[in-house]
Amino acid sequence: MPELSEITNNIEQTFKTKFNSSPDMFYSPGRINLIGEHTDYNNGLVLPAAIDKYIFLAIASREDDEIHIFSQDYQDSYATSLSAIQISNKLWPDYILGVIDQIQKLDKKLRGVNIVFGGNIPQGAGLSSSAAVECATAYAFNSLFNLGFNSLELAKISQKAENEFVGVKCGLMDQFASVFGKENKFIKLDCGSYEHQYIPFDTDQYSLILFDTQVKHSLASSAYNERRQQCEYGVQLIQKHYPEITSLRQATQAMLDEFIKPFDAITYKRCQYIIQEIKRVEDACNDLLESDFRQFGKRMFQTHEGLKNEYEVSCKELDFLVDFVKDYPEVLGARMMGGGFGGCTINLIENKAIDNISNSTAIAYEKAMGKAMKIYPISIVDGTKLLKDARNESK
Repeated sequence: MPELSEITNNIEQTFKTKFNSSPDMFYSPGRINLIGEHTDYNNGLVLPAAIDKYIFLAIASREDDEIHIFSQDYQDSYATSLSAIQISNKLWPDYILGVIDQIQKLDKKLRGVNIVFGGNIPQGAGLSSSAAVECATAYAFNSLFNLGFNSLELAKISQKAENEFVGVKCGLMDQFASVFGKENKFIKLDCGSYEHQYIPFDTDQYSLILFDTQVKHSLASSAYNERRQQCEYGVQLIQKHYPEITSLRQATQAMLDEFIKPFDAITYKRCQYIIQEIKRVEDACNDLLESDFRQFGKRMFQTHEGLKNEYEVSCKELDFLVDFVKDYPEVLGARMMGGGFGGCTINLIENKAIDNISNSTAIAYEKAMGKAMKIYPISIVDGTKLLKDARNESK
């Protein structure tokens, strides 16, 4: 992968130039979610996987408590100290600072660090570049300072950084996928218990292709938090009659019909989508285990309809891309992916037709929307890892 080699070499060279030392290097992948959108913060099921788009992080400890961070992609610097961590006015440092903040709250002793990071995860495409930065940071600090966290703890620290420091109330799916990814496997994750099962993506006939609308989700953060509040409100309405229900994972359609529908039509739509989507993940995993890719693809289309009409987090660009490919028999399934209001559609396409369909869709999209569409072929890969240990190399 020459592109990745060039990125890592550039980051390492930048680090040596700026800090006059050799770094340890870590990488963490972005993720896709095949099905199970917005179910994670409802303690539901999701089916993500780590993909071959990465954040690379070069790091070395300092003798003082200062933190010096350089973003290779933004060509921008930020500096603070362990005792003065607060929200930056730039956003990009906050994913790293939030992780450091969480580690310190767990009473772990740290020293200052120098960091250079960058990668090739498209921003705003719904591929969780933020989670990859957080997980790379958590993994790097765990390794550098021998903190003793296990993989689940690292994912939770990264999630908490995004929830409490950055202010996006995401579930654990993104961070879990970044850390626990496994080559050619999807992760069936129970977001209530954190139990997980690897589901093979075992086919040489079909591939997953992302079509990027090039629309950034300007509404995504506020709408994401609003959808989460609506789901929580639905649970509260049910709890008046069933106090033991603590999430939509435990709710039934009958409960929605009786206790939500008469009082709040919007909340009813949101909750109904979630309950249906959790069931779809269960069914979709069975499809994959039986190698029934056509039935699986139908469920992808169903998810998009739910996200468009009931959860209302799609947009005209995403809808155009899904509608356009529906008529191709070689496209088994397509849907919007991620928080919504932009980003990518994920498409399950017969290999022999990928080039033709990708090109036709790109031409039609640019004509209809007046902007170019980007195409990302993806592979399913392993999760967060140490790439290079400069400490051992120097011994």
